[in-house]
Amino acid sequence: MLDIKRIRQNPDELITAMAHRRNKGVDVQAFLAKETRRREIIAAVESKKAERNTASAAIGAKRKRGEDASAETEQTRLLGAEIKELDAELAVLSEEVETQLAAIPNIPHSSVPVGGSDEDNVEIRRWGQPRAFAFTPLPHWDIGEGLGILDFAAGAKIAGSRFTVSRGLGARLERAVIAYFLDTHTANGYTEILPPYIVNSASMFGTGQLPKFDGGAFKLLDTDYFLSPTAEVQVTNLLRDEILESGTLPLAYCAYSACFRAEAGSAGRDTRGIIRQHQFNKVELVRFTEPEQSYAALEDLTRDAEKVLQGLGLPYRVVALSTGDIGFASAKTYDIEVWMPSYGRYVEISSCSNFEDFQARRAQIRYRPAPGAKPALVHTLNGSGVAVGRTVAAILENYQREDGTVEVPEALQRFMGTEIISNKE
Repeated sequence: MLDIKRIRQNPDELITAMAHRRNKGVDVQAFLAKETRRREIIAAVESKKAERNTASAAIGAKRKRGEDASAETEQTRLLGAEIKELDAELAVLSEEVETQLAAIPNIPHSSVPVGGSDEDNVEIRRWGQPRAFAFTPLPHWDIGEGLGILDFAAGAKIAGSRFTVSRGLGARLERAVIAYFLDTHTANGYTEILPPYIVNSASMFGTGQLPKFDGGAFKLLDTDYFLSPTAEVQVTNLLRDEILESGTLPLAYCAYSACFRAEAGSAGRDTRGIIRQHQFNKVELVRFTEPEQSYAALEDLTRDAEKVLQGLGLPYRVVALSTGDIGFASAKTYDIEVWMPSYGRYVEISSCSNFEDFQARRAQIRYRPAPGAKPALVHTLNGSGVAVGRTVAAILENYQREDGTVEVPEALQRFMGTEIISNKE
């Protein structure tokens, strides 16, 4: 959530930012008008309360002197009625302002490329060279079905479309990727967390999934619970409503969790295979920093996400998202996109974002800059470290062999117990 004082002091900043975001759902002028009216009412109420106090004091003084105080008594009655009416209007306006404020996305950092869509994203760097195949590479769903390790029909029978059952070495590969990611990140200083997969609405609001993500989340019927769309929600909310003492920051956590998303409206090639599923596994990286350190921390966090792909030998590129493509809560985001041979292009496998104090204000996560100092809001960051199913898909496509088998990346062989994935375990 944005600081309303910042908006009041520089409304043009918000107007420009929303124009750059191409955010058609935010009526900035209407919001500013309501906020102006709200402050006018607050000032009027304070003024009328001061008048009423003066009149009340005059009533007391006159009565002591035995004088008629009926005029002052009528004045206090009228002022009381006016204050009551203004308070009622203020209550409605304040609720409307808070609701609209919660729906306003973050202001992009000045370094974010200005653009209307993902076509305006800017490539920052590439790592690795896409493999030149001597044969036509197959998509991962054909590889997985051919090896008997991905069962899309069983997933559809059990749950529906966009669910998959992994079998044998396919299940082991998914487990191996999770273990490799967690081992790598904990070795790099992240504290491992195993969170619940169910979260409440306060947690969803704290990270910005509510209200904007409501249609994309799985809500448990007649409860305040949601299936978590990302472990960012659980791990960030570990510190909700807390004040960290001086010297506590920075903090870095990694967490494996299953994730659940409705993916409403998704279509096209990405709906095949395991790229875009309703249920998927992911290892998440979350950092809490002092404001002055958050952009350096974003670079570090992105490099940490890159390390696991480098360890697997998967070619990728890093792009800076434009203002038209950046997420609701983010001030700046890098996407890491892995090379998918059958697609002939790079596909997103991780997003690494700095939210500045946007989430911390919603979740009230604060720290003391110095012992005994007034609490200030932390900056929060998170990144996929990385999406497990998409990593499995990338491994199957990049390490496939002409005979239909798949080489196991060296970093995973100790977890897999084999160098080759074939239909003969």
